[in-house]
Amino acid sequence: MNPMLRIALISEHASPLAAGGGVDAGGQNVYVAQVARCLAMAGHQVDVLTRRDHPDQPPMTVMRPGVRVFHIPAGPATFIPKEKLLPVMPAFARAAEQLLRHGPRHDIVHANFFMSGMVAQQLKKALGIPYVITFHALGLVRREHQGEADGFPALRIDIERSLVKDADALIAECPQDERDLIRLYQADAERIRMVPCGFDAGEFGPLHRLRARSELGLDLGADDFVILQLGRLVPRKGIDNVIRSLAFLSERVPARLLVVGGDGPDPDAKRTPEIGRLRQVALEAGVADKVHFLGHRPRQSLRRHYAAANVFVTTPWYEPFGITPLEAMACGIPVVASAVGGLQYTVTDGVTGYLVPPRDPASLAQSLSHLHANPRLALAMGRAGMRRVRSLFTWERVTKMLLDVYDDTLQSRRRAELALHITTQERPTLKDFIAIR
Repeated sequence: MNPMLRIALISEHASPLAAGGGVDAGGQNVYVAQVARCLAMAGHQVDVLTRRDHPDQPPMTVMRPGVRVFHIPAGPATFIPKEKLLPVMPAFARAAEQLLRHGPRHDIVHANFFMSGMVAQQLKKALGIPYVITFHALGLVRREHQGEADGFPALRIDIERSLVKDADALIAECPQDERDLIRLYQADAERIRMVPCGFDAGEFGPLHRLRARSELGLDLGADDFVILQLGRLVPRKGIDNVIRSLAFLSERVPARLLVVGGDGPDPDAKRTPEIGRLRQVALEAGVADKVHFLGHRPRQSLRRHYAAANVFVTTPWYEPFGITPLEAMACGIPVVASAVGGLQYTVTDGVTGYLVPPRDPASLAQSLSHLHANPRLALAMGRAGMRRVRSLFTWERVTKMLLDVYDDTLQSRRRAELALHITTQERPTLKDFIAIR
């Protein structure tokens, strides 16, 4: 391994400096921030390229020693939903090329999402820098689950197919991601490397439940069975399924559902329309008094929210990976999740929690009832979850795996360049060997 690599992380819509929980701010923001942090701690230089989406953003911000965040001008300096960003990506690619062309040469580019892959593809063509890509979500998978609700242009699929063929390595986040790349995009299995997402052991760990509830200042009783839903508030996350499950619970279960997330600190339906829809779902299900929307919460308070809960629930229609279940397990609480995507990899059914069918509130309620009735089992599952994430999913371990991918990519590139050099030289003759002697 090169003692020091200069690495460009491209993440066009997900800045490592953005607060999580908004419509377009979630796991990818955390991924880029944590990978950049750990790469720098390992002695490497990291430049993150993200789109300038606010007029007050400086051209460059030092996130921490070894990590610079460049705000690339592309389109108006305002928020644009990622589904509408494709037209400004050529401008992003041109600006990124100029930035990298006139600075110290980067060893490798790590693209995050398909639009960042377009930029990496241009950099490889113009500057000869190899790139790897983490898609974070695949267009054909999204289309299978969302159908007409998918707001991305059809061109996304063609772009992804091109990237699958062109990238020096494809990073799959879980076994399902690897299978989807092969099944839907005919990816070369030998060029796929599986590297999961992670959690920060310095941020997330167990706390006393009653103490956490007290510190949050929430109106929660010691006997309340608290169910936590935390993350982006968008329809595909299946929060309506969690709300409807409350109606299937016995009255003997003192359930309280806390919903953390949104585009502001207050649960404002005008600012976050999904809150309004979910409130209506709760009214129709007759459980409005059991559902509490808390709005966006700062990252430093999330550990207490996890620890205050009896169980963490996430039942999306599909999920490429999902970081919040790792954080919940790190805090020692069991997780009930949809048996989809990366959740099938991170949650061990019957050991660290339960896997249930998506869009099946009755099945979810059955698992919740079982955990309420068996607190010792819930405690054991929480402890098993802690062991699992600490051994497999720390960001330090994830970053070491990524560095192995970078190293293999660079070694393969050097071998290919050497082979090309040899084949373009005149073949030696017997006379040449005699002359050498």
